Amino acid sequence: MVKFGTEKDEHPPAVFLWGGPGIGKSAIIRQVVEELGMDPEESFIDLRLTQLDPVDLRGLPRLESEDYVEWATPHFLPREGEGVLFLDELNLAPGAVQNAAYQLILDRRLGDYELPNRWVMIAAGNRAEDRAGVNPMKAPLSNRFVHWEVETDLEDWKDWAYDKGIDHRVIGFLNFKPGMLYRFDREKGKHAFPTPRTWERVSDLLEMGLTATGEIGSAVGLGAAREFKAYIRMGDELPDAEAVLEGKDEVPEEPDRIHALVSSMVQKGADREGFEERIVEYANLLPAEFAVLLVKDALRAGIPIQTTEQFQEFSERHKDLILGEKP
Repeated sequence: MVKFGTEKDEHPPAVFLWGGPGIGKSAIIRQVVEELGMDPEESFIDLRLTQLDPVDLRGLPRLESEDYVEWATPHFLPREGEGVLFLDELNLAPGAVQNAAYQLILDRRLGDYELPNRWVMIAAGNRAEDRAGVNPMKAPLSNRFVHWEVETDLEDWKDWAYDKGIDHRVIGFLNFKPGMLYRFDREKGKHAFPTPRTWERVSDLLEMGLTATGEIGSAVGLGAAREFKAYIRMGDELPDAEAVLEGKDEVPEEPDRIHALVSSMVQKGADREGFEERIVEYANLLPAEFAVLLVKDALRAGIPIQTTEQFQEFSERHKDLILGEKP
């Protein structure tokens, strides 16, 4: 994250985030604002340029005297404090709107209006290959940005997913098939496809009791829904996660079943206290890859296994797998 501006006339460059639809570009920036200790309601302005006309940015003229006109500054632009002005869907906006944004992006001004020093400008948009109907950015506008590519990463997504209470079956399935986190289908007529955003919708559907293949498919597409449903059916045949947490030493042989059991154990362990030692104890029964997965996901879910003696021993034994990876 670029640093915020100072009280002097020093400002970080405007940044453009490129990425496919549904990967959570705006959610990432909002989360960064929260992690910096700022209130998103005050310090995060999500400005959808596709919904604006050029005059909406420049403001409307008002007559101050017989021979003087002043431009009224749009109410949605910040006037004090610090934060992020997020120009979403910039390259979906018509060329005239993009042109109107030139001065704001380059000079941090619009007529008499000036963006406060401690506000950062970040823009985002889809790529041409995403079939999102983007309008090409003219070279002078593109040259005003530092350009970053945003990619999906399962480990980062799970940090968010456990914090947001995403259904453990969704997390377990994506542990088993990480390539399903984002699978953009460029074939015409495919309206639903797997993205971080649509897997969140699947979690919401499960919470509402909507579990049919067609219902899940409405969010992530029928192909992904069929695989997800097969995973859920397989999970119904697993050892009971609560019985395992209570001391049952049964380890499935198939990798997909271990993934399902691990996610279920983490969910149940996060809902109740007192399983910290048992989780690490059971992890020691698993193949190393799954042992580390169980421990790391337990930490993500806020289970305080790091306070146990077993965790210290586990960390030493598996330090080659854990070292350099995020908990």
